[in-house]
Amino acid sequence: MAVIRLYRLFAFLAGPLLVLRLRRRARNGREEVSRLRERSGFASINRPSGRLIWVHAASVGETNSVLPLIDDLLAAYADLHVLLTTGTVTSAEIIGARQKRMANDRRLIHQYAPLDRSKWVTRFLNHWRPQAAFWVESEIWPNTILACAARGLEPVMVNGRMSPRSFKRWQGFGTAARFLLGKFALLSAQDTISAERLESLGLENIAMPGNLKLDAPALTCDDETLHAVTQTCGTRPCWLAASTHPGEEEILLTAHRMIGETLDNVLTIIVPRHPERGADIAAMLRRKGVTIARRSNNELPSATTDIYLMDTLGEMGLAYRLADIAFIGGTLVPHGGQNPFEAAQLDCAILHGPHIANFESLFDDMAAKGATAEITDAATLATQVKALLNNRSAIDQMSQAAKEYSASMGGARARMVKLLAPFLEGQNG
Repeated sequence: MAVIRLYRLFAFLAGPLLVLRLRRRARNGREEVSRLRERSGFASINRPSGRLIWVHAASVGETNSVLPLIDDLLAAYADLHVLLTTGTVTSAEIIGARQKRMANDRRLIHQYAPLDRSKWVTRFLNHWRPQAAFWVESEIWPNTILACAARGLEPVMVNGRMSPRSFKRWQGFGTAARFLLGKFALLSAQDTISAERLESLGLENIAMPGNLKLDAPALTCDDETLHAVTQTCGTRPCWLAASTHPGEEEILLTAHRMIGETLDNVLTIIVPRHPERGADIAAMLRRKGVTIARRSNNELPSATTDIYLMDTLGEMGLAYRLADIAFIGGTLVPHGGQNPFEAAQLDCAILHGPHIANFESLFDDMAAKGATAEITDAATLATQVKALLNNRSAIDQMSQAAKEYSASMGGARARMVKLLAPFLEGQNG
């Protein structure tokens, strides 16, 4: 197909530019310098002997959703190794923390995913020789798919998601979409909307075992840290903005000030989606004249702290336990929103903006249960937060609805393990 041939030609010619881009990202802290060659398919460790499957998770959300499934697979198949690839430094850090906790089990290997150039992907596959490939959510790379097909390796889409934007794009390339996605042995969709969109593209072999992100254990936190932060917060009215994106912190600051017009001593907690933005956010807040404490500097909020900036990795479990009201980031800017389910599991009343395309089915279901409320700007956010802070029973009703919904959504991992069994059983290294 012409569009695929054009893409492959562009990827071939773009090699030198991709190398320069990787080096620039490394200078900005968005790639690991010592592991940069992994992005062009060079392995940094040897392949273990025996069975090995390749699982790819693009970033933090996909990684968090698939790690419990990987644990299930490793428990079910004692001779199995899992190669988990990702594309971001933060996801690699999450996997590294898991590897430290499970130091006695070295069957989980992490590498950075090669970029989608035929030569780089082929080099990667020649080294690792996976018996199966499981790709999480919506990772669809033409050269990688075709390189797998060339060696008879049919990938499986795990927890597949088809956002409105992706669906519209694939509709514009109908024949190419059917050709590439038709190379998948199985397309497991995380919700009915994604399954229907895949089917409308003319695809078969679609399953709907449930959403892995809704079958993960609640986020944990260190009890001593929770006690220390809670003690410093005291009885102050408090609310949380979780996984925020560029452009939202300014809106949140405006809302914070509006809330403070009628409620004294309000503490706003901000957790940026990407912790590396912490310094820039802190500088902006200080220019605006507010008092902040930064978690990355091991600072705790004092009695006069306006905003507690939790610019650290892996502490969302702590953040959700500090506040009963959680605004979900990525929804006041056209990003598409972050996953509200973690907040639901930890007893939060959930607020969100209008941009929820990434999790539209989940937000819609939770709204129907009375677990969430939509706001549109700083003013409506401030109004909603004030209303909840002044009405404990309203918080309790929303948080209880969220928790009941989260408790009803289990079982996806067990169903996914059964779906993957045919791709794992009878395979030898």
